[in-house]
Amino acid sequence: MNETSTEKPRQTDKQPASSARDDVLQLKARMGQSIVGQEKMIERLLLGLIANGNLLVEGLPGLAKTRAIKSLAKNLDADLSRIQFTPDLLPSDITGSEVYFSEGGKGEFKFQQGPIFANLVLADEVNRAPAKVQSALLEAMEERQVTVGGETHKLPDLFLVMATQNPIEQEGTYPLPEAQLDRFLMHIQVGYSDEKSEAAIVRMVRAEEAPASGTAGPAAAKLGQEAIFKARTEMSAINVSEAVENYIVALVSATRYPEKLDKELAGWIQVGVSPRGSIGLDKVARAHAWLQGRDYVTPDDVKEMVHDVFRHRLILSYEANAAGVSADQAIDRLVERVAVA
Repeated sequence: MNETSTEKPRQTDKQPASSARDDVLQLKARMGQSIVGQEKMIERLLLGLIANGNLLVEGLPGLAKTRAIKSLAKNLDADLSRIQFTPDLLPSDITGSEVYFSEGGKGEFKFQQGPIFANLVLADEVNRAPAKVQSALLEAMEERQVTVGGETHKLPDLFLVMATQNPIEQEGTYPLPEAQLDRFLMHIQVGYSDEKSEAAIVRMVRAEEAPASGTAGPAAAKLGQEAIFKARTEMSAINVSEAVENYIVALVSATRYPEKLDKELAGWIQVGVSPRGSIGLDKVARAHAWLQGRDYVTPDDVKEMVHDVFRHRLILSYEANAAGVSADQAIDRLVERVAVA
């Protein structure tokens, strides 16, 4: 498909010099100093922040999920709350509640904010809390506000929830329903590091445990929130051509009508992705292009991000689950079958 100047702005090789991008790349590098072997997770965390979405991170214990968001809070001018999800947690433990205060013989109820009122929220083992608690969290994620006692309280402008879950321990858990999973912008899977990175992790932790020498310099200044807001503004101006837009729509459509592409794929997919899938893929593809220093999205940006956006939105059939087919395998087949316009 040929583009004309009347339809889309002319694409250029590089976007203009961006101090916001330089700041974000510096933030990424500083996070990488304390997190070894998980470069993809660091990048996805920053993309989620730039795209103003929330993340579901799945991985075995000890793979630096908590360390990643702590490192982000350490290097960004943002406060962090950690909520350990347990079966006895209540919705008010997350959102906050009305508390009665008495002074000078007079009493009144005042709202006491819960841990959700932070810039960065770590919802640890989100599938260990019952449905009411999960709903309270996800409502705050979607609406960016909390209503208690008939009064609405707005959440911070810079706000990101990173929810984690363990892929192997399902006893005593409350799996998130598909409609609630859909609220997450991306579902990130974290795996083991390679042997070289593992050795570097051991050395890094050993160095952290060593007594301080007293020669350390002053701590680096934290990145201000303004850089993230500027990054979001610049990301919104990234150009998406009609061909790339059609490619995103074709991928989404293929999950809903897979029989048009592949008979075996049709047997794998029971329910395709929702409109949030196409919106999310457009967002993170633009964020990825911005981080790469381009002012336009390419099909490779879409291919790079499609697994993280579709992974939790596809509902596989009983036959696919019985055969051990994963969502990633289904998405791989989609990418193979759907051509770029």
